[in-house]
Amino acid sequence: MIVAERKPLEEIKEKTASYKKLLILGCGTCVSVCHAGGEKEVGLLASQLRMAREIDGNEIEIGEATVQRQCDEEYILPILEMAREYDAVLSMGCGAGVQFVAGMLEPEPVIPALNTRFIGVTTAEGTWSEKCRACGNCLLADYGGICPITMCAKGLVNGPCGGYKDGKCETSNERDCAWVMIYERLRKMGRLDSMREIPDLKNYSAQSHPARYVNEAYTKAEIAESGE
Repeated sequence: MIVAERKPLEEIKEKTASYKKLLILGCGTCVSVCHAGGEKEVGLLASQLRMAREIDGNEIEIGEATVQRQCDEEYILPILEMAREYDAVLSMGCGAGVQFVAGMLEPEPVIPALNTRFIGVTTAEGTWSEKCRACGNCLLADYGGICPITMCAKGLVNGPCGGYKDGKCETSNERDCAWVMIYERLRKMGRLDSMREIPDLKNYSAQSHPARYVNEAYTKAEIAESGE
């Protein structure tokens, strides 16, 4: 899931100071799970912003709405007319959601209320850890399901550097060395011989930005419907 955190209230106040009518728009998927941008967080931010603006003597009218996903047109279309009644939208979606909503509402300003951090997993209640950089060239099959690009501080794909000690990364004695983890995983799988193989160079061309992906199944379905 995409993990994000809310920006400081002072930054949000500064970016929205010139608007008198503001819609705070939440997202009910990833950022809702990490308690950054769901319906509950929308209500909390709205209350804080109203109070802060009242103290500053800068009155504001705030609307609240939450859609299932800000990165999908079908969920944005129903709120477009309502959103255009405001001076600006304060998005509590990830960076992709902010940009998508901004494109649909152009030229109305869409301001991010969150900082998008990473693609990660839940490791404990209220704790999320990065696991994937979405590099477009997945190597997990070769490394026992542990990504060296993400988990190694240096992104090494040819084994550990000389700085690890007692299974820990030289960047922090609290960070496990990714290559020690990979070794132990492959050992348990009986696949240590694979570590003797020289891996292909990482295909960084797969990381060209902005990336685009078209699912062939959808394309074929559209062609079939059109009768071409």
